[in-house]
Amino acid sequence: MTRRLLTFWMPLTWLLLVTLCAVTAGWLPIAAPDAMDWDHQTALPGTAVKLQQATVGAVSGDQGHIYWLGTDTMGRDMLSRIIIGARVSLAVGTTAPLIGMILGGLLGMVAGYFRGWAETIIVGFMDVILAFPGLVLLLAMGFYFGTDLRTLIPSLGFLAVPAFCRVSRATTLKLADREFVIAAKMIGDSNSAILAREILPNVAIPLCVYGLIIMALMIVVEGVLSFLGLSVPPPTPSWGGMIAEGREVLGEAPHVGLIPAAVLFLTVLSLNILGDTLRGWSRSL
Repeated sequence: MTRRLLTFWMPLTWLLLVTLCAVTAGWLPIAAPDAMDWDHQTALPGTAVKLQQATVGAVSGDQGHIYWLGTDTMGRDMLSRIIIGARVSLAVGTTAPLIGMILGGLLGMVAGYFRGWAETIIVGFMDVILAFPGLVLLLAMGFYFGTDLRTLIPSLGFLAVPAFCRVSRATTLKLADREFVIAAKMIGDSNSAILAREILPNVAIPLCVYGLIIMALMIVVEGVLSFLGLSVPPPTPSWGGMIAEGREVLGEAPHVGLIPAAVLFLTVLSLNILGDTLRGWSRSL
């Protein structure tokens, strides 16, 4: 029991810390993410400097500042860029799975409950999406509509629909022949009422647990796309973009690429551990 609580609270604490920093970034006493200090390029973590510009908060004039995580190749504070970049990763990691969960969950419930031709059409459509190369879709969307979050999030959400549909359909198939569903049919409840009151509450739990795993996957995908230049354009910071920039100076200043990579790793690991823990708890209920 102690190990289970540890695997729940430790990743949850890290995720809450990252989320809190991302949400309150505007009020934190951090340097502007695009402020360049050409005198301290690729500075090591913990470097203390004197700034002569209004790069920290709203205070102007000479003042001391510590680059707690160092600076990148352009002298930008990595701590502030990681915090601002967390907004991009969290926006993609929460919104895209939510789109997939809503659409895939509803389609999976319809397929698993009504079966027949509805199941054939929905399952066939999901197979088509799975067979289509996702990278080609992302490249096409980025080429025609631009590389920003308004294009990236719906595209990733669309690609996540089949995964949630399969989980929802499998769960609905198990529930469709349960006693409480049969009893609801016998008293004359409509199909929509049965889906909303009997099926949906029982499908929502495994979907939410599975959503944490998909969140981790989406954050990794966004990091890879940023590395390839297919996510948010500069100067907006993102973890994948920071890793790509650090690749050029990996031998001379490894912290430029390794620190954002470590933050990305810890966030994805926390989501996976938390998802596995909640999945174990849900099975024991």
